[in-house]
Amino acid sequence: MTDNTTAQDPANQGPGNDEAAAPTTRAAAVAKAADGSSRSLTADAFRSLRRNPFFWVSSALIAILLLMAAWPSLFTTYDLSFNDLSRSRETPSGDHWFGLDTQGADIYTRTVYGARASILVGVLATVGVLLLGSLLGLIAGYIGGWIDTLISRLGDIFFAIPLLLVGIIFLSSLQDTPSLLGIPIQGYFGVIFQVVLVFVLFGWPSLMRLMRSSVIQVKPNDYVQAARALGATPMRIIRRHVLPNAMAPAIVVATINLGAYIAAEATLSFLGIGLRPPTVSWGVMINDGLTPLRASPHILFFPALFLSIAVLAFIMLGDAVRDAFDPKSR
Repeated sequence: MTDNTTAQDPANQGPGNDEAAAPTTRAAAVAKAADGSSRSLTADAFRSLRRNPFFWVSSALIAILLLMAAWPSLFTTYDLSFNDLSRSRETPSGDHWFGLDTQGADIYTRTVYGARASILVGVLATVGVLLLGSLLGLIAGYIGGWIDTLISRLGDIFFAIPLLLVGIIFLSSLQDTPSLLGIPIQGYFGVIFQVVLVFVLFGWPSLMRLMRSSVIQVKPNDYVQAARALGATPMRIIRRHVLPNAMAPAIVVATINLGAYIAAEATLSFLGIGLRPPTVSWGVMINDGLTPLRASPHILFFPALFLSIAVLAFIMLGDAVRDAFDPKSR
């Protein structure tokens, strides 16, 4: 009787076939579950996320902040029109949890409403940078040649310019400009558009570099070559094979950058050239609390606390997602 373990196809034996049978490195590599079933890397990453307490803590904080930005009336009974100059700089009490500012406005209410502008700037800037950087990185990495060189050198030029410095120069020059390329840049959404535009125009090189490297790693893999050999069009290859397997690192970095953009907006607003009154944001409130800092530190403390919590929550979420999608960390 022939042993089944030795009755193999001769064509499958030999040192050369061991290398051919080795699994290729790809983002959608299949992991073996405990019950023997196959599980994609994405499913394995979400399973790892569910076990990470930092993921749940950061997600809960972000959910509260997003709810606060979308429906501030759920968190406070006052509105932004409330002020009582006779109680200016009043310390925290049962009626006003965070106290009152120099204009007699409720700091807790302003902090809740300030979440909308700060988070809106962070989300829009992150989405814009992710789309622009990923598109240019995809083109540079997949096409290569002189197009890759052109995009890479252009990215080096923008990458060499400090974001805050160019933000100060750019926003200072636009303060008295009613429109840009026919788009109004005054008012609530106009001022937000200015800040987002600066972050997108000068923040895309890092995402472009990351996406380009990821595409270059994915492009030589067997499943991409097989699709090309079967006659798939370049757009289908990019849409079905390259982009899904190269996008994860860019999404992880974009999540971390979201907190950085919120902090950058607060810095520019603190300097008086980002979001400006009557727009309410945490950076504007920190700027308002600078003058009475020694006599009334609570005016600055609470918006700074919420800003720190928001930045920390997004960075924690990005770190948790990065660890989950990195097989080396498990």
